[in-house]
Amino acid sequence: MPSKLRPPIGRIAFRTTGTAFTLAASLCFSVIFADDAYAFKIFGITIFGDDETEVTVIDPVRYTVTFDTDGSDKDLADSLDRTSLLVSDEGKPVSGDLGVVIKARDDRDRLIATLYENARYGGVVTVTIAGQNLDSLPPNPAFDRSKPVPVSVRIDPGPLFTIGDVTLEGDATRLDPGAYDLRRGGPAGSLVILKAGSKIVDDLKAEGRPLVHLTKREVVADHETNTIDVVIAAEAGPVAPLGPIAVKGSRKVDEAFIRRYSRLQPGQQYSPEQLRKAGERLRALGVFSSVTIEEAGKLSSDGSLPLGIVVSEGKHRYFGFGANWSSLDGVGLQGYWGHRNLFGQAESLRLEGTVSGLGDGNIVDNLDYSAGITFVKPGAFFPSATLEASIKGTTLTTDSYDANSIAGKVALAYEISDHDTVSGGLSLTYDDIDDAFGNNRYLTFGVPLSYIRDTRDNKLNPTEGYYASVSAIPSYEITGSTIFSSFEGSVSGYYGIGAEDRVVLAAKLSAGTLLGAGDLKAIPATRRFYAGGGGSVRGYAYQEISPYNDNDDATGGRSYALGSFEARINITEKIGIVPFLDVGSVSTANFPDFSDLRMGAGVGLRYMTPFGPLRLDVAMPLDRYDGGSQYGIYAGIGQSF
Repeated sequence: MPSKLRPPIGRIAFRTTGTAFTLAASLCFSVIFADDAYAFKIFGITIFGDDETEVTVIDPVRYTVTFDTDGSDKDLADSLDRTSLLVSDEGKPVSGDLGVVIKARDDRDRLIATLYENARYGGVVTVTIAGQNLDSLPPNPAFDRSKPVPVSVRIDPGPLFTIGDVTLEGDATRLDPGAYDLRRGGPAGSLVILKAGSKIVDDLKAEGRPLVHLTKREVVADHETNTIDVVIAAEAGPVAPLGPIAVKGSRKVDEAFIRRYSRLQPGQQYSPEQLRKAGERLRALGVFSSVTIEEAGKLSSDGSLPLGIVVSEGKHRYFGFGANWSSLDGVGLQGYWGHRNLFGQAESLRLEGTVSGLGDGNIVDNLDYSAGITFVKPGAFFPSATLEASIKGTTLTTDSYDANSIAGKVALAYEISDHDTVSGGLSLTYDDIDDAFGNNRYLTFGVPLSYIRDTRDNKLNPTEGYYASVSAIPSYEITGSTIFSSFEGSVSGYYGIGAEDRVVLAAKLSAGTLLGAGDLKAIPATRRFYAGGGGSVRGYAYQEISPYNDNDDATGGRSYALGSFEARINITEKIGIVPFLDVGSVSTANFPDFSDLRMGAGVGLRYMTPFGPLRLDVAMPLDRYDGGSQYGIYAGIGQSF
């Protein structure tokens, strides 16, 4: 924001039943040395080097492998090559001569499974060791170890199969095979069939039938027509409500609270989706290291389904430290302590403090400080409501203003649905500000209101959906008897392109206005609008985009409009690049007049981790201010928006 499978010959059948650089997070670095190996890790993830301790192999035997895919197309050949452990582990010894045989057998099974996944049901995998066929070797083979044991793998992929007849039986009879990608002439890979069976079970369970199971999944391959016939049968069982809900594993978190906050109630119709969401809600509390919703294997005598919520509590107290560096503002340090279960119902208390501006020639008087305490009570008044109260003191020195502030806030957020949240509260803020209008003191009472709709598939790295928010803060500045209100709105959208969303187009638009208070001076600078920096127009310094007075002092504005556009391109599974363009304008008018439109462009690097991408962006202003920033470098966790 501006203000901050050996396939047999003939027919087969298989059946189954059943310039500013900011690091916006605490970083944990470690360097590991072991013998000649070394590794550099961030957040426990190895960035480079090797932190694996070498395993001692008893009776080591080395081998070489010849891998022949016999003219397979490139994609299939690559897939087979990636599947083979004989190939990937060729430099590693195995234990004894029998170890070579075991590894070769496992590899053959893996390669056959890959052929099946690619609809090659007539393929043949032939493995020889030291010139002998794998199936002709004695139980305890002995190989010449004077040199690495030669292993040969030859794969004849055979013809490509397609789907022939499809039959759904039992309670699945009424379903459309096409809805499960089971169409005559369609792709016949084994994963297609397995996924179809799983989805049939899921769809029948979504009807409120918890005891659904497959009674048959049969695939018969006809090698004369190169087709496979598929038969899938399911037994759905009755529609059932939820029965008693037991809580297991809880030590210090109240069991009644866990039941209540899960929003699962006896008598409620069984829904796999609601069970999934209940697990997500409980995990989001932060007090549990694991949460599992267990379903009974049969219905109780009254026809209901007993459930068990199995939790494992994590550590309730925590603390941490963080650091950031800015070429403009020097070094910043952060520290925090918190408790995740203060009174036994997942109430959280967090104390935090920061100091910034260290180094860069700054003296103690020019450092910025902040300290605050925040209390959060989930399930306040209603299971869907969250109460938050906070008080925070800050000193802030920017190129636009210096401010000493104390702010208190109480707010209640309510989840209307899985995607929609509304909140409202009260705030009181004291500001002592030096800015373009001199030194002024403000005491401002506000009523912050907001509505959020979030349909993103992933909050840290979305590939589809959107995030929209609107907010209003009617305010009364007490010392000057000034009434004013701020209104802001933003929407960001995401669209994935290609297989596995290798490219994601992302865009964000936001705008805001301040209404009331005839004189801009009457509104605290901390409430006026500025742009520039990692949260708005990258390439410009923080708050650099602003209206300026005749003395070239930034005054802030009454309105703003921002746009950000990114193409998030995955180069590998872990590495991505992101070219981007940011546009922004801040004006003194009540609505953006775009009289001073500024743009920043650049490219970013992404490194994917289990908790979201690590982000590094470099940007340049396309219309630089005289004497303004020439470039900006920004880092953090998660995408920029």
